[in-house]
Amino acid sequence: MVSLNTSKMEYRYLGNTGLRVSVLSYGNWQDHDDDTHTLNCVKTCLENGINFFDTAEIYGLGKAETTLGKALKEIKIPREKIVISTKIFRIGTDPNDTFQSRKHIIEGLKNSLKRLQLDYVDIVFCHRFDKDTPLEETCRAMNFLIEQGLTFYWGTSEWSANQIEKAFKVCEKLNLIPPICDQCQYNMLTRDKVDREFRDLFKDYHYGTTIWSPLKFGILSGKYLNDIPNDTRLGKESNKRFLDSFNKNKDEINEKVKKIKEFAESKLKCTASQLALAWVIANPDISTCIFGASKTEQIVENVEAVRIYKMMDKEMFLEIEKILNNTPYGEKDFRLNSDLPIRRNEFLGVDYLGEPPNI
Repeated sequence: MVSLNTSKMEYRYLGNTGLRVSVLSYGNWQDHDDDTHTLNCVKTCLENGINFFDTAEIYGLGKAETTLGKALKEIKIPREKIVISTKIFRIGTDPNDTFQSRKHIIEGLKNSLKRLQLDYVDIVFCHRFDKDTPLEETCRAMNFLIEQGLTFYWGTSEWSANQIEKAFKVCEKLNLIPPICDQCQYNMLTRDKVDREFRDLFKDYHYGTTIWSPLKFGILSGKYLNDIPNDTRLGKESNKRFLDSFNKNKDEINEKVKKIKEFAESKLKCTASQLALAWVIANPDISTCIFGASKTEQIVENVEAVRIYKMMDKEMFLEIEKILNNTPYGEKDFRLNSDLPIRRNEFLGVDYLGEPPNI
């Protein structure tokens, strides 16, 4: 049996709860159908202090949950030592196999639990916002799952701040348990939602985040500076829309990645991937940062980001802001007639403002 080694890891509260999760976590989106690989990755995660594992019913249409469930059963780690989340959105093509109706949420999670071979998950996410199902129905269904002991918490995934705010109002009106966190993309190249749109959610609700794609599909590792092999994550046909988006701004992006790579190697003696992860978790509004791995060595490498971010100072973060040149614009303090930095830079002591919005 593998035990959880907490010596290298930092743990944070997930939003406004008492649940503590490792600041780095593992998700099996890409490698959803390889039982041996998943088993080895879960073991390596536990050996390095990672206690949070994320999956979804849509990943491989159930295969990801099945492989994760097999790994957890074989390892035999006590259930209370780990935190498991899954996401409900789509599992098939029949009329009620999709979205956020009461029927699909409740039946969907029960089927997820069978695949995971678990009695409950710690968090279940609404994988995307469903504009056609009444929000009250979705909130009531999530509350029911908690009352039935099938999950402890519920969250949102890639919802807008306005949609999350509406969910809070519905829950308050109906005396339901509100969501605790959003699973959204956040990295050096994708910042607006976390660094600008969510600032009031963080301030008013202490909303949590379980962010994904911290390396922007591997772009920030620097491995695509020369070409994009077909057998890489970005090169897969299933990720074609992300590749097309990358190719539109390839030269500009790669110029930034080159500078980030040089900064990492010269200033911190680390890899570009480690710096990208360290940059993400330096933001205290990030509860946990989910990554995947094509080999277990990447997990060991990634965990070093916990040590690296603690070595960084405000001058380093300021230099990175200038390299990225994409700092979202902060709020305006009309009483003082001055602009305010974004929350992350306030926390880090970085006196730097982004470009003002176009008006």
